[in-house]
Amino acid sequence: MTKAELVTAVAGKAGITKVDAEKAVKGLIDAVGKCLKKGDKVSLVGFGTFSTAKRAARQGQNPQTGKKINIPASVYPKFKAGKGLKEVVNGKKK
Repeated sequence: MTKAELVTAVAGKAGITKVDAEKAVKGLIDAVGKCLKKGDKVSLVGFGTFSTAKRAARQGQNPQTGKKINIPASVYPKFKAGKGLKEVVNGKKK
């Protein structure tokens, strides 16, 4: 599903215009991104939890040349599915 398809689905389910649904989807994405950037967690009960984790600096290897390269430390986003989402995916809940 693309972002445009998600906007269409939200508009249909909520009975709002696609313009309003697009604002809502963009607002959600922006809010989650800002919270994660600050290092906070975002928990949506029944859906899941967005959080961040740190990846340590490490040494890698260029597969074309075989040359060693240094990969800097970074922070990456994580998502853990909640019980409700798992039930929907596994067909236990509609």
